[in-house]
Amino acid sequence: MNKLVLLFLSVLSLWGVEFHTYKEGLQIQKQTGKILMIDIIRTGCHYCENMEKNVFQDGELSSFIEQKFIPVKINLDYEKFSEEIRVDFTPTFFFVDKDGKIIKKIPGSWNIEDFKDLIGKIK
Repeated sequence: MNKLVLLFLSVLSLWGVEFHTYKEGLQIQKQTGKILMIDIIRTGCHYCENMEKNVFQDGELSSFIEQKFIPVKINLDYEKFSEEIRVDFTPTFFFVDKDGKIIKKIPGSWNIEDFKDLIGKIK
């Protein structure tokens, strides 16, 4: 049975990171205590699309992200993030603990290796 579950999870990771809404992410965070990884994007953002295609579709990285964080995506063209928090450009990634504190902000588009290195030390 465990082999079947692992196979199923491996197949799911082939499709890339499964992003949640902010509301869903907060609910999951209450249950798990994991850190939110919030990806702030805009429609038509070349760099956002680059991250989606070249980074978040990678099976190994998507598994790493989903094990360590709760991935959330917010499109500023349709949703508000926070009026107190300034987003200068997209994409920008915010890592938020269970107390609502931003523990890291990573602006910009990255390749797989650099992004994994940047997020690998977040606790």
